[in-house]
Amino acid sequence: AQGRALTGNAAHCITSLSNMKTANVRQLRHAFGDVMDWITDGQQVEIVKKGKVIALLSPPSKPATPKKIKLPDFEARRRRIFGESKGPLPRSIVAEERESYQW
Repeated sequence: AQGRALTGNAAHCITSLSNMKTANVRQLRHAFGDVMDWITDGQQVEIVKKGKVIALLSPPSKPATPKKIKLPDFEARRRRIFGESKGPLPRSIVAEERESYQW
């Protein structure tokens, strides 16, 4: 982030190789906020333990645009099955059933 610099050993532990930053495990534990700032700025960071790269931290890839889902035409399907008349409403069917029931 802007205006925030590493101090002490942390500044010496991290090196910049081309566009990729490198941090050791100790520095990751003690200066995690600085490493996260690099990642949020879009840089990849190699995590090194005993001189060997053990992990690569990178910002997430840009999310893919969601596919547009085409829903079926339910109204056309209803017309095809039942014809143009809509028939009785469900609430009137329920009301008739309630009236016919002997409590």
